[in-house]
Amino acid sequence: MQAIIRQIPNTITCCNLVCGCIATSYAFEGNFPLALTFIILGAIFDFFDGMSARLLHVSSPIGKELDSLADDVTFGVAPATMVFTLLHQLPYPSWLDGLRDILPYVAFVIAAFSALRLAKFNLDERQTTSFIGLPTPANALFWGSLIVGGGSRLTQLSYSLVVVLALVALTCWLLVAELPLFALKFKQWGWRGNEVKYVFILSCIPLVAILGVSGIAIAITWYVVLSMYFNSRSH
Repeated sequence: MQAIIRQIPNTITCCNLVCGCIATSYAFEGNFPLALTFIILGAIFDFFDGMSARLLHVSSPIGKELDSLADDVTFGVAPATMVFTLLHQLPYPSWLDGLRDILPYVAFVIAAFSALRLAKFNLDERQTTSFIGLPTPANALFWGSLIVGGGSRLTQLSYSLVVVLALVALTCWLLVAELPLFALKFKQWGWRGNEVKYVFILSCIPLVAILGVSGIAIAITWYVVLSMYFNSRSH
């Protein structure tokens, strides 16, 4: 029985990995809503694998490595593939038209920087109660919701290629930047000490309610801006 219990967190992690593979498959097909759905499902499994390991007291080095592998697939490769497919659909200016078959591969830099971020996170003991750099699930949700909610508009804008490439560069930098970001972890439920978390949650509810999927991308952007603001005030 103990041997079975020990494998429960790793099984949940593998479910995350499978969700990432399915999301990647749908992303290659251009089915962005289903790709995002499986990224979100993977994020749910990612939340529960760590929780189950702590509750069952069966954390292990193998589980830690497996978790990073699954996260890079679900939150690195899958959103990178969504961007790859989107870059094939965007209008190209005449001076870049010769690179139409090459430029989309730039998207997979997201997967590489996600792997770097996950490796850094595993070694960084400062990230127990907060984050240094943008978490990979947040980055994946940003790209997934941006493409699902605004992909059709992007394909109609003449300058969208430059915008997307600039966002790829920016989000890759944010993944590994020495930028303190708050985590939604509560040690107590009072207002004092949790101000930034409550401000974020309360402001995101109307954002997502009014804007739908696109609101998630704006909420992730707001998360970074709010973290930077509160961090500057604390110094």
